[in-house]
Amino acid sequence: MAAGLADGPHRVSRTICLPIPEDEYHRIVNQPQPFREWLTQSVREMPELFPEIISEGFQLKDRRRSSKVDVWLRRIRLRDGTSWSIRPSFVMPGMVAMTDEMKHPLFLRKFGVPFWALAWVFGRNHMFWYRAELSLGRFSLVGSTVRRVDIPLDLLADEHHSKNAGEKRFVATTVAEGCVVGASVATSASTEDLTKAYGVFQREAINVQSDYAPKTVNTDGWSGTQQAWKSLFPLIIVLQCFLHAWLKIRDRSKHLGQLFFDIGEQVWNVFRAPNKRSCSQRIGVLKKWAEKTLGGVVRDKVLDLCRKRKLWTVAFDHPEGHRTSNMLDRLMRGMNQYFAAGLHLHGEDAASEQHCRAWALLWNFTPWHPAVTKAHNGFQSPAEQLNKHRYSERSWLENLLVSASCHGYRFHSPHNA
Repeated sequence: MAAGLADGPHRVSRTICLPIPEDEYHRIVNQPQPFREWLTQSVREMPELFPEIISEGFQLKDRRRSSKVDVWLRRIRLRDGTSWSIRPSFVMPGMVAMTDEMKHPLFLRKFGVPFWALAWVFGRNHMFWYRAELSLGRFSLVGSTVRRVDIPLDLLADEHHSKNAGEKRFVATTVAEGCVVGASVATSASTEDLTKAYGVFQREAINVQSDYAPKTVNTDGWSGTQQAWKSLFPLIIVLQCFLHAWLKIRDRSKHLGQLFFDIGEQVWNVFRAPNKRSCSQRIGVLKKWAEKTLGGVVRDKVLDLCRKRKLWTVAFDHPEGHRTSNMLDRLMRGMNQYFAAGLHLHGEDAASEQHCRAWALLWNFTPWHPAVTKAHNGFQSPAEQLNKHRYSERSWLENLLVSASCHGYRFHSPHNA
């Protein structure tokens, strides 16, 4: 494992980002009493954005003016002696720009629009937009995405194959409820490297919920992936993807004409079985039919599916788990397009890691097509759909920055740690 990969968490941040209209913020920032009242109300309405110890009270400390964007910031001191900055959501981290300037260019980055094209249309230079995107990779994926609900217990995992300067890289991707909650780069597909890469998700999840233990994870048949998850979560149930088993058959039987459709009907009839007993029976029927009807490599692949009877029937003991990787595959199509448009990974491996994490947050928080939003009861992105909540009505980027308050990491009180 190269230095810098899958080593998270990243730099600790003691900056709390809160939603507030710009004119309202400018009115109260230099008035201690109104500012305290606003902050107290924010703690009451959004306690998940603050360190737990803030419930014991706080005091206003000092203030400073950012010359970059001409905005005043205040700091507070908590009972444990730590100091925290309060940043309004209309300003980017590092005070590099206002979020209104950034929301459209970063939205286009979800689709892999080149940095030079952003500079051509929106000004600045390509390195400004490059650094702006990479800065998102410092945030905890789990902590920023999962704010108002428990972390889902049924996951999907797979690796996106990419390259960096001609060297193969594997982006260990974890998905839950339509959101990317893990995206870390491994230098090989070995169990050791994949364990380190998926271990970033484990650490971020435990930071949010100290007792977090997922029930199931859907993977393909790669043993390194399955062993990595077993190593990280010993009690997890690995559900092997039925779709991948069918794809191995499909790719070798497309030339068989009508027999190809007959094979597909027989195989998916097994998947559609209503219970474990029926599934076992249908696998028996499929095996006899394949031995009688098929030949060559197609026959071998169908019989290989039948030999894995236990892998398919165990899913019926965990009805909430994912039997196929469809949800993950939909997200990874977007990841494939993003990295293909950028000609794969670039620079140091640590930069590649941040690029993957930044894309994951862009996927989770950028808005869907309006027609999709309507179909999802007005929620505009996967993260909103998961949390059933939106922090800011002004823009998706402000919603992301507020969700990533303190870089998405939780600061638990000592007695709750």
